[in-house]
Amino acid sequence: MSGRVGDLSPKQAEALGKFRENLQDVLPALPNHDDYFLLRWLRARCFDLQKSEAMIRKYVEVRKHMDADNIINWCPPEVIQKYMSGGMCGYDRDGCPIWYEIIGPLDAKGILLSASKQDLLKNKYRDCEMLLQECDKQTQKLGKRVEVVMMIYDCEGLGLKHLWKPAVEAYGELLSMFEENYPETLKRLFVIKAPKLFPVAYNLIKHFLSEDTRKKIVVLGANWKEVLQKYIAPEEIPVVYGGTLQDPDGNPKCVTKINYGGDIPKKYYVRDQLKQQYEHLVVVNRGSSHQVEYEILFPGCVLRWQFMSEGADVGFGVYLKTRIGERQRAGEMMEVLPNQRYNAHLVPEDGSFTCSVAGIYVLRFDNTYSYLHAKKVSYTVEVLLPDKKSEEQIQQLEETMNELDLNNAHQ
Repeated sequence: MSGRVGDLSPKQAEALGKFRENLQDVLPALPNHDDYFLLRWLRARCFDLQKSEAMIRKYVEVRKHMDADNIINWCPPEVIQKYMSGGMCGYDRDGCPIWYEIIGPLDAKGILLSASKQDLLKNKYRDCEMLLQECDKQTQKLGKRVEVVMMIYDCEGLGLKHLWKPAVEAYGELLSMFEENYPETLKRLFVIKAPKLFPVAYNLIKHFLSEDTRKKIVVLGANWKEVLQKYIAPEEIPVVYGGTLQDPDGNPKCVTKINYGGDIPKKYYVRDQLKQQYEHLVVVNRGSSHQVEYEILFPGCVLRWQFMSEGADVGFGVYLKTRIGERQRAGEMMEVLPNQRYNAHLVPEDGSFTCSVAGIYVLRFDNTYSYLHAKKVSYTVEVLLPDKKSEEQIQQLEETMNELDLNNAHQ
């Protein structure tokens, strides 16, 4: 049995009755306490009464903290209103609201330097509440229960800048907040225009998602416009996404409904940097360098680093070894990220590099130009692996499209 209204086993029906009984003290604090609502929490925890109750009680506390009953009227800071990408636009063929997440133009670093984490969480909570209100409106309008949302993630322009560690961690918090407070509200999530970097990005955030949510994520290939129209009528899809919907002034991107982000002007910044925790501390002696080696077993992995120096600048570059098993000088290795000096004593430096070939990569901190001073360098380096399942999916989609191109060429 699915665990939904009208499709409950005797055991599930009994659990629902007991769940309602156990929650008598908090029912008035819930936005809804009909069977549809309560069953969402039971399904999310596989009808484990203890876990479901703990989850919903924590949700009640979060609602109080967020002032959920008034959050729709809350006005986010201007920088969030202007530059936090995404928006609700249209309905699928079942009448469910559709939310678009626009990844490429999002200035993740700019947002974190301009807004507080609390305001970002509150803004996302507000978006979720708006979507649920829209579900309620659709329920009234269509005369059938609407309680789930369709999501479309436009990943065009997803790049290394989006893998900045504080940004990934902040996004993880937003996903966790969604999972813990809005269980069983995602109908399906379509990923469109996914670049080769997507499997690495997905691998970084997938542990924030429940197994049930992961199953609802579908990566689409080059035929994504046709697939979307199977689930959504063309008049409900913006022109830019292959439909016929546009703004009253004819804008094909429907900017009155969807925010497309953009680079945040520095006038919005409220801090110069975020506090970082570093895993290693080394002293690079005057006139010398410090090398750190990482073995990359297969192409497509990403090296991600953060470092700061004390007192003065430091050089940094990335190399690929040409001889294994011995230390090589910089001039003997293949330079993959040119060595240059960074003012990492003023602003911590961060970056990443996609490894196109397997091999031993060397991150080199350079102080050979300093004849007087040793440099203290704090750093963290990680190897980010692609999610194998989504990588295979993307490869299959590419191969299918290549076969279609070949077939078309022969016709």
